[in-house]
Amino acid sequence: MSSHPCVAIAYHSGSGHTAVLAEAVRTGVLDQDGIPTVIRVDTITEPDWACLDAADAIVFGAPTYMGTASAAFHVFAEATAGRWSARAWRDKLAAGFTIAGAMSGDKLVTLQYFVTLASQHGMHWISLDLLPGWSSTRGAVTDLNRLGVTLGVGAQANTDEGPEGVPPADLDTARYLGQRITTAARAFLGPHYPSGLGRADTAFDRVPRRPRRALARES
Repeated sequence: MSSHPCVAIAYHSGSGHTAVLAEAVRTGVLDQDGIPTVIRVDTITEPDWACLDAADAIVFGAPTYMGTASAAFHVFAEATAGRWSARAWRDKLAAGFTIAGAMSGDKLVTLQYFVTLASQHGMHWISLDLLPGWSSTRGAVTDLNRLGVTLGVGAQANTDEGPEGVPPADLDTARYLGQRITTAARAFLGPHYPSGLGRADTAFDRVPRRPRRALARES
């Protein structure tokens, strides 16, 4: 098993803000000796799909538009249906990041959507694992996780500014997420994972399964 986890960062960016977050996640993966690949889902190619299939972890990213992930990301998500039915991404790790103009902006809904997508695929969600920043008189806008999101990275940038307007604290938080999921992937896939269960050896695959028709008759 390689000690350099492959982490794919699958994202859509409308105005460039999400793109700089994706690059920050990529930097975090490199910090932990992972192998990152950044994929724009609105221009995805067959080699990109192959990269996603081979990855140990996938980090989803999209701006929050009208209370959910962007339409282009939803198109990508629906295009994974064949992989869903084949369980191609089962037991991969997953994480996510989003950004909106408002401090809240319903970003949590987008992250919850990513969690649901990952769950549909049988993936394991990796949370941010950072205490809320900027939440006391001793806090500052420069704190990591300054908006206090726990499911993933929730970033904010002014709508009248370009990618350069993404706050450094949010970029640092995204970088931390890249570090965290790479570390988690190495632990999950390595020989010392507590349960001894990796994607190449799933215990449930060895359990005989009754035909769906038989189950239906019993229900």
